[in-house]
Amino acid sequence: MKFISVKAVPMVFWSSAEPLNPKPRLLTLGLLCLGLLIFGVGEASLIAAGAGVSPWIVLSQGVSNLTAWSVGFSTFVVSLTVLLLWLPLRQKPGIGTILNAVVIAAVIDVSLRYLPSPDPFYLKVLQSLAGVLVVGIGSGLYLCANLGPGPRDGLMTGLQRRTGLPIAVVRTTIEITAVILGWSLGGVVGVGTVLFALGIGPAVSAGLYLVMTLSNASRGVAFD
Repeated sequence: MKFISVKAVPMVFWSSAEPLNPKPRLLTLGLLCLGLLIFGVGEASLIAAGAGVSPWIVLSQGVSNLTAWSVGFSTFVVSLTVLLLWLPLRQKPGIGTILNAVVIAAVIDVSLRYLPSPDPFYLKVLQSLAGVLVVGIGSGLYLCANLGPGPRDGLMTGLQRRTGLPIAVVRTTIEITAVILGWSLGGVVGVGTVLFALGIGPAVSAGLYLVMTLSNASRGVAFD
């Protein structure tokens, strides 16, 4: 269970030295895109399972109920608000911040055409759990590229740096907060929502630990 104690995004041999890197190495850019692709498949799996949307969609639904905006526009406003929270946290965007929105959205659209939408409840739960785990692995891969996180991940890493708490604790707290706010505003919470809120923190932490471990092993680096 060492992965639970991960307190920061690790720098590995293929990480970019800085998020604001206009000419990243091909390996770094490729692994960033691979991570985002995996992330998108995981998000799509959660949607296709039909057991509940992610906490941030619940929040967007709540904002939509409050303002009469569409869920899509509410999602945009929520994302913009999260990006504004980066300012006091001194988070740096990068090419990964832009690709996060573009690649994940495209992958979700394509993946939903092929992913199953099971009827039995237990299969919905299993697919939701699998989606959370896949999102965690994708997050670990793309975050280790150090080319700029997406809005939610940037909030996570920024708060982790300020608090010194493990990634799993910080991310879980953020997701639960989003669920509570969204639900209080009228957003719809399902089993998949709860699974995501409670599981994504440990899943991202596990993804970071896995990427660090495999990267170090490939270079013959000893680690604890």
